[in-house]
Amino acid sequence: MNVAKTGPLSPKPGALKTWILAARPKTLWAAVAPVLIGTAMAFGDGLFYWPAAAIALLGALLIQIGTNLANDYYDFRSGADDEKRLGPLRVTQAGLVSPEQIKRAFIGTFALAFFSGLYLVWLGGWPVLVLGILSILFGVLYTGGPYPLGYNGLGDVFVLIFFGPVAVGGTYYVQAKLITWPVLVAGLGPGFIAVGLLAVNNLRDIVSDRAAGKRTLAVRFGAPFARLEYLASIVIPCLILPILIWMTGGHYPVLLALGILPVAIPALKLVMSRREGIILNEVLASTGKILLLYGVLFSIGWIV
Repeated sequence: MNVAKTGPLSPKPGALKTWILAARPKTLWAAVAPVLIGTAMAFGDGLFYWPAAAIALLGALLIQIGTNLANDYYDFRSGADDEKRLGPLRVTQAGLVSPEQIKRAFIGTFALAFFSGLYLVWLGGWPVLVLGILSILFGVLYTGGPYPLGYNGLGDVFVLIFFGPVAVGGTYYVQAKLITWPVLVAGLGPGFIAVGLLAVNNLRDIVSDRAAGKRTLAVRFGAPFARLEYLASIVIPCLILPILIWMTGGHYPVLLALGILPVAIPALKLVMSRREGIILNEVLASTGKILLLYGVLFSIGWIV
Protein backbone atom coordinates (compact mmCIF):
# COMPACT_ATOMS: atom_id res chain seq x y z
CA MET A 1 0.00 0.00 0.00
CA ASN A 2 1.39 3.37 -1.01
CA VAL A 3 0.36 6.69 -2.43
CA ALA A 4 0.52 5.53 -6.02
CA LYS A 5 -1.69 2.52 -5.36
CA THR A 6 -4.25 4.09 -3.10
CA GLY A 7 -4.93 7.04 -5.37
CA PRO A 8 -6.50 10.38 -4.51
CA LEU A 9 -9.76 8.87 -3.25
CA SER A 10 -8.12 6.84 -0.50
CA PRO A 11 -8.93 8.29 2.92
CA LYS A 12 -5.97 9.62 4.83
CA PRO A 13 -5.60 7.85 8.19
CA GLY A 14 -5.83 9.92 11.35
CA ALA A 15 -2.81 10.78 13.45
CA LEU A 16 -3.24 7.86 15.87
CA LYS A 17 -3.69 5.30 13.11
CA THR A 18 -0.73 6.76 11.24
CA TRP A 19 1.61 6.23 14.18
CA ILE A 20 0.19 2.76 14.82
CA LEU A 21 0.98 1.91 11.20
CA ALA A 22 4.47 3.38 11.64
CA ALA A 23 5.08 1.11 14.64
CA ARG A 24 4.21 -1.94 12.48
CA PRO A 25 2.26 -3.87 15.14
CA LYS A 26 2.36 -7.14 13.18
CA THR A 27 6.13 -7.31 13.70
CA LEU A 28 5.98 -6.80 17.47
CA TRP A 29 5.51 -10.51 18.19
CA ALA A 30 9.24 -10.78 17.48
CA ALA A 31 9.76 -8.76 20.67
CA VAL A 32 7.07 -10.48 22.73
CA ALA A 33 7.87 -14.16 22.06
CA PRO A 34 11.46 -14.25 23.43
CA VAL A 35 10.41 -12.37 26.58
CA LEU A 36 7.66 -14.94 27.14
CA ILE A 37 10.14 -17.79 26.77
CA GLY A 38 12.78 -16.22 29.02
CA THR A 39 10.16 -15.51 31.68
CA ALA A 40 8.73 -19.03 31.48
CA MET A 41 12.19 -20.52 31.94
CA ALA A 42 12.80 -18.28 34.96
CA PHE A 43 9.43 -19.35 36.36
CA GLY A 44 10.28 -23.00 35.79
CA ASP A 45 13.47 -22.54 37.81
CA GLY A 46 11.59 -20.82 40.62
CA LEU A 47 13.24 -17.48 39.84
CA PHE A 48 10.34 -15.54 38.31
CA TYR A 49 10.26 -11.84 39.24
CA TRP A 50 7.33 -10.07 37.64
CA PRO A 51 8.59 -6.44 37.83
CA ALA A 52 11.72 -7.39 35.88
CA ALA A 53 9.67 -9.41 33.39
CA ALA A 54 7.26 -6.51 32.83
CA ILE A 55 10.02 -3.96 32.25
CA ALA A 56 11.87 -6.39 29.99
CA LEU A 57 8.72 -6.70 27.86
CA LEU A 58 8.25 -2.94 27.76
CA GLY A 59 11.89 -2.40 26.79
CA ALA A 60 11.75 -5.06 24.08
CA LEU A 61 8.62 -3.51 22.55
CA LEU A 62 10.10 -0.01 22.63
CA ILE A 63 13.33 -1.17 20.97
CA GLN A 64 11.35 -3.01 18.28
CA ILE A 65 9.15 0.03 17.62
CA GLY A 66 12.19 2.31 17.60
CA THR A 67 13.90 0.03 15.09
CA ASN A 68 10.80 0.01 12.88
CA LEU A 69 10.63 3.82 12.95
CA ALA A 70 14.35 4.10 12.21
CA ASN A 71 13.95 1.70 9.28
CA ASP A 72 11.11 3.85 7.94
CA TYR A 73 13.35 6.92 8.10
CA TYR A 74 16.56 5.44 6.69
CA ASP A 75 14.86 3.41 3.94
CA PHE A 76 13.15 6.59 2.78
CA ARG A 77 16.36 8.61 2.91
CA SER A 78 18.29 5.96 0.97
CA GLY A 79 15.61 5.62 -1.70
CA ALA A 80 14.94 1.97 -0.87
CA ASP A 81 11.26 2.83 -0.29
CA ASP A 82 9.58 4.21 -3.41
CA GLU A 83 6.23 4.09 -5.22
CA LYS A 84 6.92 0.50 -6.34
CA ARG A 85 7.11 -0.82 -2.76
CA LEU A 86 5.21 -4.11 -2.29
CA GLY A 87 5.28 -4.31 1.49
CA PRO A 88 2.96 -2.78 4.07
CA LEU A 89 2.66 1.00 4.12
CA ARG A 90 5.66 3.06 5.18
CA VAL A 91 4.39 6.34 6.56
CA THR A 92 7.34 8.49 5.45
CA GLN A 93 7.32 7.21 1.88
CA ALA A 94 3.53 7.63 1.76
CA GLY A 95 3.84 11.27 2.79
CA LEU A 96 1.88 10.81 6.03
CA VAL A 97 4.79 11.80 8.26
CA SER A 98 7.76 14.02 7.47
CA PRO A 99 11.30 12.62 7.71
CA GLU A 100 12.05 14.96 10.62
CA GLN A 101 8.96 13.76 12.51
CA ILE A 102 9.86 10.10 12.09
CA LYS A 103 13.45 10.85 13.10
CA ARG A 104 12.32 12.55 16.30
CA ALA A 105 9.95 9.64 16.94
CA PHE A 106 12.61 6.92 16.73
CA ILE A 107 15.06 8.92 18.84
CA GLY A 108 12.37 9.49 21.46
CA THR A 109 11.31 5.83 21.44
CA PHE A 110 14.88 4.62 21.91
CA ALA A 111 15.29 7.17 24.74
CA LEU A 112 12.21 5.74 26.47
CA ALA A 113 13.63 2.25 26.04
CA PHE A 114 16.93 3.34 27.60
CA PHE A 115 15.41 5.07 30.61
CA SER A 116 12.88 2.30 31.27
CA GLY A 117 15.76 -0.17 31.16
CA LEU A 118 17.68 1.58 33.92
CA TYR A 119 15.65 -0.43 36.42
CA LEU A 120 16.93 -3.61 34.79
CA VAL A 121 20.48 -2.23 34.92
CA TRP A 122 20.00 -1.65 38.64
CA LEU A 123 18.90 -5.29 38.98
CA GLY A 124 21.43 -6.92 36.67
CA GLY A 125 24.40 -4.57 36.53
CA TRP A 126 26.69 -3.66 33.66
CA PRO A 127 25.94 -6.71 31.44
CA VAL A 128 22.35 -5.50 31.10
CA LEU A 129 23.55 -1.98 30.28
CA VAL A 130 25.84 -3.32 27.54
CA LEU A 131 23.09 -5.47 26.01
CA GLY A 132 20.62 -2.60 26.10
CA ILE A 133 22.99 -0.14 24.44
CA LEU A 134 23.96 -2.69 21.78
CA SER A 135 20.30 -3.49 21.07
CA ILE A 136 19.53 0.19 20.51
CA LEU A 137 22.71 0.76 18.52
CA PHE A 138 22.09 -2.12 16.15
CA GLY A 139 18.44 -1.08 15.85
CA VAL A 140 19.75 2.10 14.22
CA LEU A 141 22.59 0.46 12.30
CA TYR A 142 20.21 -2.07 10.76
CA THR A 143 19.35 0.47 8.05
CA GLY A 144 21.39 3.52 9.13
CA GLY A 145 25.03 4.43 9.41
CA PRO A 146 27.86 4.08 6.88
CA TYR A 147 27.43 0.29 6.56
CA PRO A 148 23.75 -0.63 7.12
CA LEU A 149 23.49 -4.24 8.27
CA GLY A 150 20.24 -4.90 6.44
CA TYR A 151 21.68 -3.57 3.18
CA ASN A 152 24.74 -5.81 3.31
CA GLY A 153 23.38 -9.25 4.14
CA LEU A 154 24.10 -9.02 7.86
CA GLY A 155 20.56 -8.33 9.00
CA ASP A 156 19.81 -12.03 9.36
CA VAL A 157 22.68 -12.49 11.82
CA PHE A 158 21.57 -9.44 13.83
CA VAL A 159 17.97 -10.71 14.01
CA LEU A 160 19.00 -14.24 15.02
CA ILE A 161 21.23 -13.02 17.85
CA PHE A 162 19.22 -10.13 19.25
CA PHE A 163 15.73 -11.59 18.86
CA GLY A 164 17.00 -14.95 20.04
CA PRO A 165 19.64 -15.68 22.70
CA VAL A 166 20.09 -12.03 23.67
CA ALA A 167 16.36 -11.39 24.22
CA VAL A 168 15.62 -14.73 25.90
CA GLY A 169 18.86 -14.75 27.87
CA GLY A 170 18.51 -11.12 28.92
CA THR A 171 14.95 -11.66 30.13
CA TYR A 172 16.02 -14.68 32.14
CA TYR A 173 19.11 -12.95 33.52
CA VAL A 174 17.32 -9.90 34.95
CA GLN A 175 15.09 -12.25 36.92
CA ALA A 176 17.52 -15.06 37.84
CA LYS A 177 20.82 -13.08 38.04
CA LEU A 178 22.50 -15.91 36.14
CA ILE A 179 22.49 -17.51 32.71
CA THR A 180 22.50 -21.15 31.59
CA TRP A 181 23.19 -22.95 28.34
CA PRO A 182 19.62 -24.27 27.97
CA VAL A 183 18.35 -20.69 28.11
CA LEU A 184 20.69 -19.58 25.32
CA VAL A 185 19.86 -22.63 23.20
CA ALA A 186 16.13 -22.02 23.75
CA GLY A 187 16.67 -18.48 22.46
CA LEU A 188 17.58 -19.85 19.06
CA GLY A 189 13.94 -20.92 18.57
CA PRO A 190 12.34 -17.46 18.42
CA GLY A 191 15.52 -16.12 16.86
CA PHE A 192 15.23 -18.38 13.84
CA ILE A 193 11.51 -17.71 13.36
CA ALA A 194 12.30 -13.98 13.46
CA VAL A 195 14.85 -14.67 10.71
CA GLY A 196 11.96 -16.24 8.80
CA LEU A 197 10.14 -12.91 8.97
CA LEU A 198 13.16 -11.24 7.44
CA ALA A 199 13.65 -13.96 4.83
CA VAL A 200 10.12 -13.67 3.45
CA ASN A 201 10.35 -9.89 3.55
CA ASN A 202 13.57 -10.00 1.51
CA LEU A 203 12.11 -12.60 -0.87
CA ARG A 204 9.14 -10.34 -1.55
CA ASP A 205 11.38 -7.32 -2.17
CA ILE A 206 14.18 -9.06 -4.05
CA VAL A 207 13.63 -7.12 -7.30
CA SER A 208 13.28 -3.67 -5.72
CA ASP A 209 16.13 -4.33 -3.28
CA ARG A 210 18.44 -5.31 -6.12
CA ALA A 211 17.53 -2.11 -7.97
CA ALA A 212 18.10 -0.02 -4.84
CA GLY A 213 21.51 -1.60 -4.18
CA LYS A 214 20.41 -3.49 -1.06
CA ARG A 215 22.52 -6.66 -0.91
CA THR A 216 20.30 -8.82 1.30
CA LEU A 217 20.96 -12.56 1.40
CA ALA A 218 18.06 -12.99 -1.01
CA VAL A 219 19.74 -10.61 -3.47
CA ARG A 220 23.20 -12.12 -2.92
CA PHE A 221 22.21 -15.79 -3.26
CA GLY A 222 18.87 -15.68 -5.05
CA ALA A 223 15.24 -16.54 -4.39
CA PRO A 224 15.85 -20.32 -3.94
CA PHE A 225 18.20 -19.54 -1.03
CA ALA A 226 15.59 -17.26 0.58
CA ARG A 227 12.97 -20.02 0.33
CA LEU A 228 15.29 -22.55 1.95
CA GLU A 229 16.15 -19.98 4.62
CA TYR A 230 12.47 -19.62 5.40
CA LEU A 231 12.00 -23.38 5.57
CA ALA A 232 14.96 -23.67 7.95
CA SER A 233 13.54 -20.89 10.12
CA ILE A 234 10.48 -23.04 10.83
CA VAL A 235 12.18 -26.44 11.07
CA ILE A 236 15.17 -25.55 13.28
CA PRO A 237 13.08 -24.23 16.22
CA CYS A 238 11.26 -27.57 16.25
CA LEU A 239 14.56 -29.50 16.28
CA ILE A 240 15.75 -27.41 19.22
CA LEU A 241 12.98 -28.83 21.44
CA PRO A 242 14.35 -32.41 21.78
CA ILE A 243 17.84 -30.94 22.25
CA LEU A 244 16.56 -28.98 25.25
CA ILE A 245 14.93 -32.12 26.66
CA TRP A 246 18.26 -33.90 26.35
CA MET A 247 20.16 -30.99 27.94
CA THR A 248 17.82 -30.70 30.92
CA GLY A 249 16.79 -34.34 31.33
CA GLY A 250 13.15 -33.25 31.46
CA HIS A 251 10.63 -30.66 30.28
CA TYR A 252 9.06 -33.12 27.85
CA PRO A 253 5.85 -31.07 27.54
CA VAL A 254 7.88 -28.42 25.72
CA LEU A 255 7.23 -30.56 22.63
CA LEU A 256 3.85 -28.83 22.69
CA ALA A 257 5.58 -26.11 20.63
CA LEU A 258 5.58 -28.55 17.69
CA GLY A 259 2.03 -27.34 17.33
CA ILE A 260 3.35 -24.58 15.08
CA LEU A 261 3.93 -27.09 12.27
CA PRO A 262 0.33 -27.55 11.10
CA VAL A 263 -0.18 -23.80 11.39
CA ALA A 264 2.95 -23.13 9.33
CA ILE A 265 2.07 -25.48 6.46
CA PRO A 266 0.05 -22.92 4.41
CA ALA A 267 2.84 -20.35 4.70
CA LEU A 268 5.48 -22.93 3.79
CA LYS A 269 3.47 -24.04 0.76
CA LEU A 270 3.10 -20.46 -0.43
CA VAL A 271 6.82 -19.72 -0.08
CA MET A 272 8.01 -23.00 -1.60
CA SER A 273 5.56 -22.74 -4.50
CA ARG A 274 7.73 -19.96 -5.92
CA ARG A 275 5.00 -17.36 -5.56
CA GLU A 276 6.47 -13.88 -5.46
CA GLY A 277 5.44 -10.30 -4.94
CA ILE A 278 2.75 -8.78 -2.80
CA ILE A 279 1.08 -12.11 -1.98
CA LEU A 280 4.01 -12.81 0.36
CA ASN A 281 2.61 -10.17 2.71
CA GLU A 282 0.20 -12.93 3.77
CA VAL A 283 3.18 -15.09 4.74
CA LEU A 284 4.70 -12.18 6.65
CA ALA A 285 1.55 -11.82 8.77
CA SER A 286 1.28 -15.59 9.25
CA THR A 287 4.91 -15.89 10.35
CA GLY A 288 4.37 -13.27 13.04
CA LYS A 289 1.51 -15.36 14.40
CA ILE A 290 3.63 -18.52 14.20
CA LEU A 291 6.33 -16.80 16.24
CA LEU A 292 3.85 -15.78 18.93
CA LEU A 293 2.31 -19.27 18.96
CA TYR A 294 5.76 -20.84 19.38
CA GLY A 295 6.47 -18.55 22.31
CA VAL A 296 3.14 -19.32 23.99
CA LEU A 297 3.27 -23.10 23.45
CA PHE A 298 6.93 -23.30 24.49
CA SER A 299 6.21 -21.34 27.66
CA ILE A 300 3.21 -23.46 28.60
CA GLY A 301 5.14 -26.65 27.94
CA TRP A 302 8.14 -25.49 29.95
CA ILE A 303 6.22 -24.63 33.11
CA VAL A 304 3.79 -27.58 33.08
